[in-house]
Amino acid sequence: MSKINGIYAASVSILDENLKLDIHKTIRHAENLIKSGCHGVVIFGSTGQSQLISLEEKFELIQNISKSIFKDKFIIGTGLNSLQDTISLIKISNSYNFNNFLIMPPAYYMYEDKDVIRFYIKLIEKLSNCKIILYNFEKLSGYKFSKESVEKLASLFPENIIGVKDSSYNLFEHLKLKNFSILPGSELKLLKGLEIGCSGIITATCNVTASLSRKVYDDFINKKNQTHNNKLCNVRIAFDRYNLISGLHTYLSKKDKSFQNLLPPLSLLKENDKKKLLEELKKLDFN
Repeated sequence: MSKINGIYAASVSILDENLKLDIHKTIRHAENLIKSGCHGVVIFGSTGQSQLISLEEKFELIQNISKSIFKDKFIIGTGLNSLQDTISLIKISNSYNFNNFLIMPPAYYMYEDKDVIRFYIKLIEKLSNCKIILYNFEKLSGYKFSKESVEKLASLFPENIIGVKDSSYNLFEHLKLKNFSILPGSELKLLKGLEIGCSGIITATCNVTASLSRKVYDDFINKKNQTHNNKLCNVRIAFDRYNLISGLHTYLSKKDKSFQNLLPPLSLLKENDKKKLLEELKKLDFN
């Protein structure tokens, strides 16, 4: 079983004026995040509007991103409720030699630990070549992984269940699994997480904090004094006051208007909120 360590961005997706996925701009943005300091990038996480993007567009992006020089640094999110569609997406990804996936349990329906375990069992029964990071985000899926459910899945499938992205924050302080990646979903948890044995982070705001986050990570690994963590946390707090996707696209659209395009029901920040966010980031000397 291989661990995933470091700073990972949950990359945004870029759309054209017709709200179709702009394959090349989305890939270029993800590659630039790696050049800016990320160890890797998650494509089609919740930040990437994955639940709103068609399977056909996802297949096309996977085909094209397989040609990237950073191919080995990408994790594919599924963002699908359908078990069969999730299997299809993973099989297509496997055909292009992508094996690492971020998979959230289906949303909308109410279920218990035994039910979510069954979902992953059925998934892995059909797939021989997949490494899965569980996506724990109750706010989006309606389900929150228990410590016991993660331990059970990791014991059943030690070669397949390799980690968890913890955006509900009920796991990262309590899970203690050997050779298992624990990745909180916020820069606010980065330093504390590293201190208690976590592997790094996967976060939305690494779309703009890649270099700052990498500095905090590297200083911890190299046992240097922390000089950037306060700024990193304050930037995250500023974005946390708003919908993250709206805030990130609003901020990024300052330099590229393509970021203004969002699939309904998502939208950019209202003008007053945009002004407040930009003013706060300016006070933090963040650019």
